[in-house]
Amino acid sequence: MARTQKNKATNYHLGTLKAKLAKLRSELINGPGGKSAGSKDAGRGFDVTKSGDTRIGLVGFPSVGKSTLLTTLTGTRSEAAAYEFTTLTCIPGTMKYKGARIQVLDLPGIIEGAAEGKGRGRQVISTARTCNLILIVLDAAKPLTHKKIIEAELFSFGIRINQTYPNVKVVKKENGGIGYQEMTPQTKGMNAEVCRMVLKEYKISCAEVILREDITVDQFIDVIEGNRAYIPVLYVFNKIDALTIEELDILDQMPNYVPISSQHSWN
Repeated sequence: MARTQKNKATNYHLGTLKAKLAKLRSELINGPGGKSAGSKDAGRGFDVTKSGDTRIGLVGFPSVGKSTLLTTLTGTRSEAAAYEFTTLTCIPGTMKYKGARIQVLDLPGIIEGAAEGKGRGRQVISTARTCNLILIVLDAAKPLTHKKIIEAELFSFGIRINQTYPNVKVVKKENGGIGYQEMTPQTKGMNAEVCRMVLKEYKISCAEVILREDITVDQFIDVIEGNRAYIPVLYVFNKIDALTIEELDILDQMPNYVPISSQHSWN
């Protein structure tokens, strides 16, 4: 699909493929019947009681400094060592900031294929879905490689990072077919034909659809799936003490990032 030229003639076929792939991916992760991601049938998260005013989850590869960061922020001891997979369960801690009590979760390291269940990945990501903010902790020496993998794993499990819920209304009806309205011009591939095709794939024959913003076909599919989590994310680049000033200048061009050294308490 990446090589397919996007135009009015191919929008319909691309939309069909995207809807089929989204449905198959959902069934692969959540099981037949379209169970919601994060439900007990999709892989339960760690049993940690939610406390405080908000919850933050530390997500990242093994040995990137999540445990040291938790200890620095909250004072809660989370075992840290030179070998990977030191943390095997979720370790909660609490920090206070301007009168607010913030629960911080040190989650076990995830690996590629986590959304499919590798390395207890489903438990980790299911718990991350319950957070109000996710800190993706990256090794500053190889941030882009890990960043792309983690983003893909979170996306596959229905987490939409740094996005807001699309301003789209879909109301199912008992009869009357598909009603389609665009309140703003659509320039990213959506039109009445694509809308009807996606709804047909999900066996929806009667519905009223109102698009109040310019969206992609993928965003429309997310609305139909109805089980996405829209969570803000900050990228925490740890171990910056091993970088040069020139390398830090390059990292500084990335949005939503915070450079730190949890070992030396640099921020």
